[in-house]
Amino acid sequence: MTIKVKQKEISPKQQKIINYIRNFWLERGYPPSIRDVVASCSLSSTSVADYNLKILEKRGYLHRHREVSRGIELTDRNAVYKLNIPIIGTIAAGEPIPVPNDDNWNSTASSDTLEVTEDLVSDREGIYALRVKGSSMMDALINDGDIVILQNVNTVENGEMAAVWLKSEMEVTLKKFYAEADTIRLQPANSQMKPLFIDPANVEIQGKVIAVIRRLS
Repeated sequence: MTIKVKQKEISPKQQKIINYIRNFWLERGYPPSIRDVVASCSLSSTSVADYNLKILEKRGYLHRHREVSRGIELTDRNAVYKLNIPIIGTIAAGEPIPVPNDDNWNSTASSDTLEVTEDLVSDREGIYALRVKGSSMMDALINDGDIVILQNVNTVENGEMAAVWLKSEMEVTLKKFYAEADTIRLQPANSQMKPLFIDPANVEIQGKVIAVIRRLS
């Protein structure tokens, strides 16, 4: 039976530790050591790992048996954990439109959130969501009113779908990104619409799409 667990909020670093411990258990059948956690979760020392494990234990995510080697036990290794992702505004999937001001790109500025299971975003950091306005990505099954989940990155590979900030226009658009010679092609996924060709100096990547939540009609 799958159990939905509603626990106190934890930091992205602590969520990464939980994900690592769970995956280690699933792959090997026993828990990782403290040094495993340090090495695989990019922690600076065992004391930092111990500090975060104490918080996770206090908040009910795990138990620690300190007298036993590898004595880390998740409260429920089969639980479905829920995360709240900030929805920080609206993005055009058509002609670019203005986005919220800079403060609203910070997740702490948003009171509107989307609850998803943590496996949807894995152990990625800097995750946020935007509502889609427009139809230029309809052939990629992204329609007006859908929600896209993005990771806050400043580079993407050709063909990846990205939120692209157009500096001069002070607008953002959702398109497939292609770097071509001396220009950037922002390609819609709609055969009725033409691509945008933009000076690379005028382009800034705001994030890449990692998932889509579709609105049911």
